[in-house]
Amino acid sequence: MSKNYDGSRLADDCEKAVLGEYGLDRVNWVLANTIHEKEQDGRISRGNKEWAKGFNIPQDTTQYQFVVDRHPGLLNIFVNEVRRDWQALGLLDKGHCTGKNEDYTSKVLVLKPTVLKDEYKTPDFQLFLAEGGFGCSPTARGRKVYGRFLKDSEETHYDRQDFLGVLKDEHLPEWAREKLAHLQGQIQADGPQMT
Repeated sequence: MSKNYDGSRLADDCEKAVLGEYGLDRVNWVLANTIHEKEQDGRISRGNKEWAKGFNIPQDTTQYQFVVDRHPGLLNIFVNEVRRDWQALGLLDKGHCTGKNEDYTSKVLVLKPTVLKDEYKTPDFQLFLAEGGFGCSPTARGRKVYGRFLKDSEETHYDRQDFLGVLKDEHLPEWAREKLAHLQGQIQADGPQMT
């Protein structure tokens, strides 16, 4: 990071090189951990401190190994750039979900961005049609939710905790609404599957 700093500002797109090498999730986590460790430093903005609180950082004796040891002002500038890149992805968040602890069967769910590889971190790939599994029920002991991506119909499964929740209907894009109608028609035409 410091080799891309000219004394007053960071080089254009220097965060892209770091993100390209280490990935969004890892960089975000290390930056959040660093801010947790430097919570009392006034050179880190309040907004960045609030952002860092959104990460689950376990407290153990090895956390100091994952701290960026650079000037806090430079760190703050870098965090701003990384956060700007993340926001530019336009990912769905909990505000796009119903917020209810409900049954997921036959609902369009929103995957947490952290379960997706960087190249699939788009709102389109966050949309998942739940088709079954014990994880669909909020009270079942099983956690698997079986279904498919709306984007490309790829069938797979995730654990219930990998989802932010059920997408609010008003946030379902038109392409996804058409795809959902097609898939539901196809599922009805095929009838129940024996497993």
